[in-house]
Amino acid sequence: MPAYYKLTKDELQREYEKEKLFFEQCKAQKLSLNMARGKPSKKQLDTVSGLLTILTEAEDCIVDGVDTRNYGELAGIKCAREYWADMLGCKPEQTFVGSVSSLNLMFDVISRAYTHGLLHSPRPWCREEKIKFLCPSPGYDRHFRVAEFFGAELITVDMTWDGPNMDQVEQYVQDPQVKGIWCVPKYSNPDGIIYSEETLARFANLKPAAPDFAIMWDNAYCVHEFRGEYKPFPDIISMCEAAGNPDMVYEFASTSKITFAGSGISVMAASEANIQHFTKLFSVQMISNDKINQLRHIRYLKDKAHTLEIMRRHAKIMAPKFRVVSEALHRLILPCGFAEWNEPKGGYFVSLNTMPGTAKRALELCKQAGVEMTPAGATYPYGVDPRDRNIRIAPSLPPVEELEKAMDVFCTCLKLAALEHLLEQ
Repeated sequence: MPAYYKLTKDELQREYEKEKLFFEQCKAQKLSLNMARGKPSKKQLDTVSGLLTILTEAEDCIVDGVDTRNYGELAGIKCAREYWADMLGCKPEQTFVGSVSSLNLMFDVISRAYTHGLLHSPRPWCREEKIKFLCPSPGYDRHFRVAEFFGAELITVDMTWDGPNMDQVEQYVQDPQVKGIWCVPKYSNPDGIIYSEETLARFANLKPAAPDFAIMWDNAYCVHEFRGEYKPFPDIISMCEAAGNPDMVYEFASTSKITFAGSGISVMAASEANIQHFTKLFSVQMISNDKINQLRHIRYLKDKAHTLEIMRRHAKIMAPKFRVVSEALHRLILPCGFAEWNEPKGGYFVSLNTMPGTAKRALELCKQAGVEMTPAGATYPYGVDPRDRNIRIAPSLPPVEELEKAMDVFCTCLKLAALEHLLEQ
C-alpha cells in the first residue's frame, strides 16, 4: 500500500470506504476493551500473590526490635529504608518510606512547599506572586495535574531522545518563578526514553534562579525492563551532591508495578537534610505509615537481586503484549506513512504520534468501537496537545487475545481519522 500522502482523492475515498466497512463490523461486535491506563494484568498480580501470606504469626511482625503493629518509625522501618537504598543506589538515611503510592508522596511534597516551603524556600510558595512548573511533554498527566491543582503555571518542555530538551530547561530556570520540573528518567511515560548521561549531568549542574527549585524525579520504572537485561541507572542524589546541589532533587519510586498496584510501598529519596525537613513536617500529619505492609514487602522482595528475578517473571508476561502492539503498527500503519512510534525496552507504554489534527478523532472512533484509550492530549499540560497527534498506548492490562482485537480496532481508527482529514483538505 502506498503512503496516504501519495494517494489521489479517489484512491483515498476507496481506502476510506474499505476501512469504514471493517470499523462497522467492529462496532457490531460490541467490544469492551481497555488500554487506558498502565495497570498490571491479573496474571501479573497472580504471579506475586505469595505476598499475601508472607506474615502469618504475631512474631513475624517483629523486626530489628521493632513491633510493626505499633506506632513509631515515621521514616520507615530500618530494613525498608535499606531496601530502597539498595534499589536506588543511595543511602538508607536518604530515604523516607511511605505507604501505597509514590504519587501521594509527590503530592505531599508540593503541598508542603505551598504551605511551609521547601528547605531553602525564602517563603512558602503560596506567598509567591506566581509559581511555574516545567513539564517535559509528552509526559505523565498526573504529574501535571498535581502542579495545576496548586495553581502553578505549567510550561511545556520538549522531549528529545536524550530526555527533556536541556537547552530549554536551562533557559527557563533563569526565571525565579520557575520552582520545579517533573521527570520520569528511565523509560519515561509515555515515550519510554532513558535519560542520557549528558542529560543527567546537566540536571545535576543546573543553576536555577529559585533557591528552592525542585527536580521531581519519578523513577517509577527503575527495574521495569521487559526486553533485554536490567539496565543500571546512576544515582541522581549523589550526582547533585557532587555538583554542589545536594538538596535540589527529590526522587520517588514504589512497588506498585512490582507487587500490587495501590497496595504497595513507596519511597522518597533525597538529601539527609531534606529527609529531616520533611520528616518533621510529616510528623504533624501522621505517626507512622503502614509498617506491617512495609515488612511483608521486604520479606517477600528480599533485596534488589531477588526483585529483579520477580521482574523477569513480569517481563515474560509483558513482552508478548508489546510485540502485539509493535507487529500491528508495523503491519497496518507503517505502510500508510502517517504515524511514528517508539519501541521501548521497558516501562508500560508505547507513545504514538499520528497525523497532526487527528488524535482526538481517532480516539473518539475507538470509543465508538468499544476500545478505551487514554484521552488525546493527556500527555501535555492542561490536557491540550498543540498538534493533536500524541496517543499513549497502554497494553499491559488486556490478555493477548483481547489486545490483538483492540489493536486491529485502534489501527483502523487511526486510518479512518487520517483519511477523513486528508479528504477534507
